[in-house]
Amino acid sequence: MVAIVFTVATIAVSCKNKIAQTDQIIDIKATPSQVVENIVMVQSRNSLTEFRMQAPVLQRFDSDPKNTYDLFPKGLNVYGYNEEGLLETLVVSDEAKHTIKENEEIWSAYGNVVIKNFIKGEQMETDTIYWDQKEKKIYTHCYVKLFSPQGMMQGVGMESDEMARNAVLLNPFDGYAVINNDSTKVSYVDSANFIGPLVRR
Repeated sequence: MVAIVFTVATIAVSCKNKIAQTDQIIDIKATPSQVVENIVMVQSRNSLTEFRMQAPVLQRFDSDPKNTYDLFPKGLNVYGYNEEGLLETLVVSDEAKHTIKENEEIWSAYGNVVIKNFIKGEQMETDTIYWDQKEKKIYTHCYVKLFSPQGMMQGVGMESDEMARNAVLLNPFDGYAVINNDSTKVSYVDSANFIGPLVRR
């Protein structure tokens, strides 16, 4: 009799502790189908690494086959390597998105985007950058600052190859140059006190 009472009490307690159902409507299209943390992706060719990507979080949205995309809400770092396997380019952003539509594949990085080319010693800063893998180019329509050993340039809009080797500002303004070897500079010579080289006899 005691065992039966204990069983009934257990069932009663279990029924009271049921998880309440939510009244909110869940939008499947706005809910990621997959979430991956601390992801590292590597693209290589002929055993040489071309690109390496690192992100704290990846969220995949594929409920709509015509609009499949990946979100990187906590930022994305992209490392680009040259033909000799040396690190050449780094792209850092606060957030990023990878969109696949039919034959089009576009990467977009936004929020404090910094693009560095270590070999040329150049650095670009902007708000949004797009990477077209098919055309192998990066571009933006936003305000851009370009720092290099030759000086600083700024403008609106930029196009370059995907390694940021040949960046072109589309609407430049208010830049400055740093001249290291000025061919017009004339060294000062004190002709009154100039002795000249020693002459051996």
